Amino acid sequence: MAVIETNTKSSLHLRSNSLPSAPHPLVSQLEDNLQRLKSSEGAPSASSSSVCNKLNGMQDLHDCIDNLLQLPIEQQTLVQECNEKSVGDLLEGSLRILDICSIAKDFLLLSTESIHELQSIIRRRRSNETGFTVEGAKYMALRKSMKKQIRKALVNLKSMKNGLISSSSNNKQNNSSPMLQSLKEAESITLNSLEHLLLFISDPKGQSKNGRWSAISKLMHPKRVVCDSLESDTNEFEKVDAVLQHLISNKLSCTENVQSQLENLEMCIQDLEVGIERMSRKLIRNRVSLLNIFNH
Repeated sequence: MAVIETNTKSSLHLRSNSLPSAPHPLVSQLEDNLQRLKSSEGAPSASSSSVCNKLNGMQDLHDCIDNLLQLPIEQQTLVQECNEKSVGDLLEGSLRILDICSIAKDFLLLSTESIHELQSIIRRRRSNETGFTVEGAKYMALRKSMKKQIRKALVNLKSMKNGLISSSSNNKQNNSSPMLQSLKEAESITLNSLEHLLLFISDPKGQSKNGRWSAISKLMHPKRVVCDSLESDTNEFEKVDAVLQHLISNKLSCTENVQSQLENLEMCIQDLEVGIERMSRKLIRNRVSLLNIFNH
């Protein structure tokens, strides 16, 4: 057992070792996850599949972190090399990320409930435009309020990212442990993914003219919907916003395409909810592991 622990220790601290040795598989896995996720960062994704892929990547990343945190040698190193401020920053950061996850889940839940109300109106009052118009207006009011709240959340998130950049820079200057640096890097990447999720929900383009008329064109020319959908990764939230706004403004009745787009948005939301819920569970598990490490 002593030999295994010694080998593990040497591999985990490869960067500080003068003798070459193979890195621990978990260390390599963590570094691979970090590099892959960093390389996929960039402009906010327009498609739900891209956002879901980011959330899935977060699950793999935090799974790997949890496995590393279970290694006794890594626990010992963190305890020895993390001062009180570093510990506080890690725990505070994990809590704030969980708060953002909770906010995102609330927005998705409210969207689903409003979609269900619209679908119910469509089913019960196919010939009654008034009920659809009223419920559609409620949905658009919810979206307006939601976007306002998301803008505030994004401002707070940006502040967190700036503070993290400063903290990570100090950690590198102080030659912090590789694990601590990786934890801070994972926190930064997770914040970026959550930022993309919130931007996707809020439709940052603000229903640009092109976005509106693209969605409206698909509504008016249903035969082109399949073809157009292959050529464009239009945000599912944007499609519903644009079409509902057009119908309400022009006092038009709903069409089969509206129902189809509502169903697509509902499925999109379900996928996002699954992704954010799974990631939240892994974040909670990692937070518990950190608390156990620093409380013993």
